[in-house]
Amino acid sequence: MAPVGLPPGFRFHPTDEELVNYYLKRKVHGLSIELDIIPEVDLYKCEPWELAEKSFLPSRDPEWYFFGPRDRKYPNGCRTNRATRAGYWKSTGKDRSINYQKRPIGMKKTLVFYQGRAPQGIRSNWVMHEYRIEESECNNTMGVQVTPSSSPMSESVDLLCYNCCVL
Repeated sequence: MAPVGLPPGFRFHPTDEELVNYYLKRKVHGLSIELDIIPEVDLYKCEPWELAEKSFLPSRDPEWYFFGPRDRKYPNGCRTNRATRAGYWKSTGKDRSINYQKRPIGMKKTLVFYQGRAPQGIRSNWVMHEYRIEESECNNTMGVQVTPSSSPMSESVDLLCYNCCVL
């Protein structure tokens, strides 16, 4: 899909709840999203500085949104592989719960990009917020009609939001 031409003043700044409860939930269940503005990109095959050109929303804001398939470090393990050719994404802080109507619907993880290989990597100004849906929400569509054939595995897609933080 080509970048969307947007009118002056248009901004796409969804809340954490909107990202998880609408966009990610619909993506996980294989349902259509009203306006196709979040591309699917294998983020660990790209460096952070290459992502702006992959965004569907050209903007002066240094913020881009992507769906990204989860890459496992080991075939039978739970650890996520977050290494790129030039560096790696390192988790910082603790995961934060995202709630909707006082009920947890997802988690938000903050990662920082380090150039080089661990543990000698050099911290950069690139920050990523990774959103994942709660397992209980994978089966709960809250009024969204889902056909059994359109429900891919819930573990396969996370919503990843990139922010460029200039210090």
